[in-house]
Parts: sequence; C-alpha cells; structure tokens
Amino acid sequence: MVGGAEAELPERDGLRRSLKNRHLQMIALGGIIGASLFIGSGAVISTVGPAAVLSYAIGGAIVVLVMRMLGEMATAAPTLGSFMEYARSSLGDGAGFTIGWLYWYYWVGVVAFEAVAGAQLLNPLVPVFPQWVLSLVLMVVLTAANLVSVRSFGETEFWLASIKVITIVVFLLCGTIFVLGLWPGSEFSVGNIALDGFAAHGGFAVLHGVVIVIFSYFGTEIVTIVSAESDEPEKSVAKATRAVVWRVLLFYVGSIALLVMITPWRQIPDGDVSPYAAAFARFGLPAAGAVVNVVVFTAVVSVLNSGLYTASRMLFALQRRGFAPSWIRDLNGRGVPWKAILLSTVAGYVAVVASFVAPDTIFYFIINSAGAVALFIYALIAVSQLRMRRRLEREAPERLTLRMWWFPYLTWATLGLIAVVVVTMTALPEVRSQLLLSLVSAAVIVLVYVGLVRPRHRRATGL
Repeated sequence: MVGGAEAELPERDGLRRSLKNRHLQMIALGGIIGASLFIGSGAVISTVGPAAVLSYAIGGAIVVLVMRMLGEMATAAPTLGSFMEYARSSLGDGAGFTIGWLYWYYWVGVVAFEAVAGAQLLNPLVPVFPQWVLSLVLMVVLTAANLVSVRSFGETEFWLASIKVITIVVFLLCGTIFVLGLWPGSEFSVGNIALDGFAAHGGFAVLHGVVIVIFSYFGTEIVTIVSAESDEPEKSVAKATRAVVWRVLLFYVGSIALLVMITPWRQIPDGDVSPYAAAFARFGLPAAGAVVNVVVFTAVVSVLNSGLYTASRMLFALQRRGFAPSWIRDLNGRGVPWKAILLSTVAGYVAVVASFVAPDTIFYFIINSAGAVALFIYALIAVSQLRMRRRLEREAPERLTLRMWWFPYLTWATLGLIAVVVVTMTALPEVRSQLLLSLVSAAVIVLVYVGLVRPRHRRATGL
C-alpha cells in the first residue's frame, strides 16, 4: 500500500467527509450488536449448553484478531474500499476484485434478509399490508436516508445503534445485580452456568456453536469503510479497533454468560422468543417482551441501513479500480454515490421479491450462497496483512502506529482458526450447503475476473 492507493487516488473522490467521531464510535459500538444476538443466542445455547460462552469467546477472538489486523492497515493507509484496496495492493488485482465483489454480494443478501425479517416483525402491527409490501417500504425508506447525504446515514445509524447499546448496557447492569441475588426477589444464581455440566453436549458442540456465532460478528469491519467519509479517519479507526476487545467481551461473552446464569439453560427459549425478553421478564420489568421486540426491530433496521451504505461504498471503490462499470462513479450534489446505492438496492429488491415468489429456490440460493463469505473475507484480510506489514516495515515503519499483536504468529493462528471453522462446517449437514454455495459464488467471481476483467486490463495497459 505504500505508494499505492494512498498516493494514486485522492482520498475524497468527491465524497464528503461529514461524519464525526461520535458517528464512527457509535457505528463501531452498535455494529457488533445485531438481531442474531437478541434472537439467535437462544439456539446457540440450546445447541451447546452453558459452554456457548466459549463458542462466543472463540468466535469473538477471531473477530478481534481480524479487526486488529484491519486496524493496523487502515491507520497506516486509510482509503476508500478498505480491505479491498489492501488485498489488491498486497496480493494483486485478482484478490482485490474477488474480495470486493464477495463483500458486495454478501451485503446485498443481508439487506434482503433483514428487509424480510423487519417485515415479519412489523406484520402483526399492520396486518392490513402483506409482508412483501412492508419489506419494500423498509427498503425504500432506508434507501432514501442513504441518498440524502452521508450525514443522514450517520445520524440514522447513530440513533439506531444507541438504542441497541443502551439495551445491552441495561441488561448487563440488571443481570449482574440479579445473579448476585441483590435484585428484589432474586437469589444468588451464578452456579446456573455449570448446571448439568458446563459442556453439556461435549467439546465438538462448542465448535458447532462457533460456526453459528461467527457470522453474527460480521459487520464490525464496517467502521474501516465508513472512516473514509469521516473528518479524522486514522484517529477514529484506531480508537474503534482498540475498543473491539472490550465490546466483544461485554456485549457478547458477558451477556451470554449472564443469560445462562439468570435462567437454567434448558429453560432458555430457542425459537422466535428472544432469550433477552425472557430474562427481562424474570427481572419483573413491565412489557419486557414488547420492549425487546422493538429493540430487535431497531437492530434489523440498523443492519439494513448499514448494509445499503456498505454495499454502495464497496461498489464505488470497485469502480475506482475499473472493477465495476464507470457510470457507477456518478455523485449527486451532496457527494453521495447515488448510482452505486441504487444498483445495490435494485439487487436487494430482486432478492426481496424472490423471498416471496420463490423462497425455496432463488431466495434460498442468494442467502445461503453468501453464508460463508465472511470467512473467506477474514482469510483474505489476514493474508493481506501478512504481506502489507512486511512491506511497511521495510518502506514506511513510521506508519505502523497501531500494530498487530505478536506478529506474525497471531496472524497465522487466526488463519488456522478460520480453517478449523471451515472444516467444522463440512461436518455439519445444516450448514454444509452454505459453505458449498459460498464456494460456488467465489468461484463465479474468480472466473469473471480471469475470463473478462483481467484480459481487458491487459489490453488497456498493453501488457
């Protein structure tokens, strides 16, 4: 990256640096809290038992290490496109093209999934409208918020993330008081974490849990993309990546530990009822279920909002390198890449319609073919960091203001952990199809690069 993207491309490119540090820090805080935590944690606990705490800790460790690598690169060379640019600079155009389009495809699938999930939550409140209409309404509203300005996106995400963060903080405080027996009507219940044995379903179940939870962490890397439109990118990214350790420990590992202490783990709901709603109900708080449902809806809308932003900015970054059509570069008067946003949302609209017209075919393929993409992206980030770190140490060591711990050993250990998760996926029938379909997606993108993009680039450069 030294002498690469930073030197060749002006960082602004017409985009407005109107996001403040408070926006980035709240996006970083809220980005790690999704609906999968509020709802999906029950299924993880049911699968693993109290040792679900270890599953979340191992998955969190992978994310913390990847974010540290990404933070090292982003502070040394902040650029639009983040890890797409680092992969391109360190590993070649093919790696940049592949990781960029995989990432865009992943978020388009997430946008469609979250739009459908949000409609399911809204439908009981407004049953007069079919769910597909509500999904499209959510898409239109969030598309409008993204088109107005990057500041509009930032403010929307700031308040959505605030609701999630406040909810988790309240839960952590109330839950701690409850399990210590200091809450009215409660008794000391820390021992519930070892009820029926800590690893009730055995050691492999812990790995099974990691496979489930690893994808709930994906999204923490958004802060390195958003930073390109902030007024202090290096400072904001460094602060966010340093804080990811305690966010994972508190928000995920801490709250899961409290869940299995508050309620005997076999009694924790694993269906559509949030285990957090059940826990708040045990505190005796009024309308706990309704409040948590509102928070879950907020989390869904937050992911939808972030997904639209992230997909459009990655598409814009791909265009800068000639990896996407040139017309995508167009900005509106407020510095928003409106064509990149609309193209990303068009794909989302198609997926939403498919979810109701052909849920078992088209929508199934879109969602599952992006399922393991996060692991591929994490692996490419780690390999990019190995190459970029050595280059920086030779050419510009002063840029390494935020360093990966115990380099290169922890980077290699991260790649090993990712490999373990992938191998575990092959042994689990319920997620094996996600891995296989994601490999198909990656293979298609690689073939497009080899067959279409690389020959065009060679003709353009005369090589």
